[in-house]
Amino acid sequence: MTEVTAPVPSRVVLNHADIDRALTRIAHEILEANKGSQDLVLLGIPRRGYPLAVRLAEKIAAADPSVNASAIVGQLDVTMFRDDLSHQPARPPYPTKLPLSGIDNKVVVLIDDVLYSGRTIRAALDAIIDLGRPRIVRLAVLVDRGHRELPIRADHVGKNLPTSSSEKVRVHLEEFDSVDGQPINEVVIEAGA
Repeated sequence: MTEVTAPVPSRVVLNHADIDRALTRIAHEILEANKGSQDLVLLGIPRRGYPLAVRLAEKIAAADPSVNASAIVGQLDVTMFRDDLSHQPARPPYPTKLPLSGIDNKVVVLIDDVLYSGRTIRAALDAIIDLGRPRIVRLAVLVDRGHRELPIRADHVGKNLPTSSSEKVRVHLEEFDSVDGQPINEVVIEAGA
């Protein structure tokens, strides 16, 4: 678990309850857009997209008892598909895990924490092509902060956060983050340098 410190001025824009409400709304939007849960696959993009996908699957299963939450969730690592590998610090790839049903002819919803330039989602689309041929690919994000560099748009957004390009949006999830040993769930904007 990562201990979160606040060395720069920051403000909380979504707390635990706000994140939970946003995920509940997104889960219902996904069901509505798909006209139910048939052929639905949620692929979380590591790191924080995967636990969000798990939470969304649980909310979808709560709304539709015929859904087995663990059977519709997977993880899609995009590390080797990024076009900015030489500009980013090295990070180890995470395993890609697809649901047993695969993604061919499925409605795949990519899940990520923050949509910014669009480069991660472009890499995810390239990764999906290597794995199969979904019928539809949609995108759900907890936060859309703008500043797109590619023509990519989310179908489901928890919160639109207008930011300056110098600000940083940090998503802290209890699966990874804590303060003084206590897990936290929040989204903060840190002031730019």
